[in-house]
Amino acid sequence: MTRLIQIQKDNFRRVALVEEPHLRVLANVSSIYELAVDAIARGVSLSDAANHRASPEILDYDSIYDGRSNWHILPAIDHPEEPGRCLVSGTGLTHLGSARDRQAMHELIAGSERFEELTESMKMFRWGMDGGRPGVGKIGTAPEWFYKGTGVVLRAHAEPLDVPSYAEDGGEEAEVAGVYIVASDGQPRRLGMTVGNEFSDHGFEKKNYLNLAGSKLRNCAIGPELVVDPEFSSVRGEISIHRAGQVLWSRQIRTGEMEMCHSLQNLEHHHFKFEQHRQPGCVHVHFFGADCLSFGEGIRLAAEDVMQISFDGFGRALRNPVRINKTEEHLITATPLG
Repeated sequence: MTRLIQIQKDNFRRVALVEEPHLRVLANVSSIYELAVDAIARGVSLSDAANHRASPEILDYDSIYDGRSNWHILPAIDHPEEPGRCLVSGTGLTHLGSARDRQAMHELIAGSERFEELTESMKMFRWGMDGGRPGVGKIGTAPEWFYKGTGVVLRAHAEPLDVPSYAEDGGEEAEVAGVYIVASDGQPRRLGMTVGNEFSDHGFEKKNYLNLAGSKLRNCAIGPELVVDPEFSSVRGEISIHRAGQVLWSRQIRTGEMEMCHSLQNLEHHHFKFEQHRQPGCVHVHFFGADCLSFGEGIRLAAEDVMQISFDGFGRALRNPVRINKTEEHLITATPLG
């Protein structure tokens, strides 16, 4: 299984193959985006394109991962020249665990079985259970879909995730994200998958479920590695919150198609069915949903807490500290040009 990583020293970028405990640097390529464009143009797989460029140069992964090197890790994918051409989005209510958390957040009457008594969130989950896994070549029920931002919201391993001054809260969402590029003919191509923290404002969402869209407009993290063609049937993972060097909270989690109410095919169809999502040269990062939230168990993250997420087969864990902006919110104005 091919695992790729993007690294940078000063303004010098490189791509490397992960060969634990080392990184094998690729020659004559500075981004996974560039590597993917080349692979598509030559009609070869991303793995073959990477192996073809493997150089003798070896770097120590531990020192880079731990922040003891002049090299630092970049997000697992980006559009290196135009971050505005990278769309970051996601699908919610795909896992039973997250549906339960959302149910509690939106105060569903306990024990309700009648469809008309369900919250809108639980109705969406039911629709997914009933029609989110159609047969091969068929179209299933549309999932919940949300927008997070352009490539400017992406953060790498070890970079802080921000709770802005206007936010109610900030909380982790441990997910796997699909990584895509749209080829020159408009065909979406999946480059692979990566560990993700789809960081969101659950406090704002809890006030009213219609705040969901706004609660997602926060930065998020992916990486440290892009895994090409991973096994995504049933994937075991772990999430933990660390405070002052101690584990505050942790849970075993699962993701993958067998753990979700929507198939990967269905999620990808309903994202890329929109023509505006099939513009050649654009990058897409799409989160597939969370199984468990610390917020759902009463945990409120504090400044400098560290969120750690790992999934079997997806390389090293993704770690990000929480950074809280405690300054007073200030008014943003639009000034007339006329």
